[in-house]
Amino acid sequence: MKNTRLLTTMAVFVAIGVIGSSFLWFPTGIAKAYPVQHAVNVMAAVTLGPVPAVVIAFMIGLIRNLLGLGTLLAFPGGMVGALLAGYLYHWTKKKYLAATGEMIGTGIIGSLLSVPFANILMGQSVGAIAFIPGFVVSSCTGALIGLFVLSRVKQQNLIPKQLQS
Repeated sequence: MKNTRLLTTMAVFVAIGVIGSSFLWFPTGIAKAYPVQHAVNVMAAVTLGPVPAVVIAFMIGLIRNLLGLGTLLAFPGGMVGALLAGYLYHWTKKKYLAATGEMIGTGIIGSLLSVPFANILMGQSVGAIAFIPGFVVSSCTGALIGLFVLSRVKQQNLIPKQLQS
């Protein structure tokens, strides 16, 4: 029963991330920024943990790419942010550190990893400075949205105890 609940919750997060990306995005050079992805990363990291958060980020990036809604840069950005957010929350149990992990993981580390990714897989030769501003703005906005949603959900007791890490 717990595995079914986990998979269902993960599927809901993936759906939110994919549908949200259709409505809220902005261009940042050759990349596209999706704050909803970062909000989902923070929420999944806090409620489900680091591994499910990374799987969710991967699935959102994959579906967005298959639908033509994103770029290959969704993988290094989204997955690194989700991983760092998940582990920082796991180690500290502080939601603001999950958001900080998302901002650093995506905004800084993910943007730096995107440089060789863009060069090798997308044929775009750009420097790190081309990605950092857009990734930082997107991840900070999304992380703050994720924190806000988590604060509202906790007040309403909408997350079952079994899913809380």
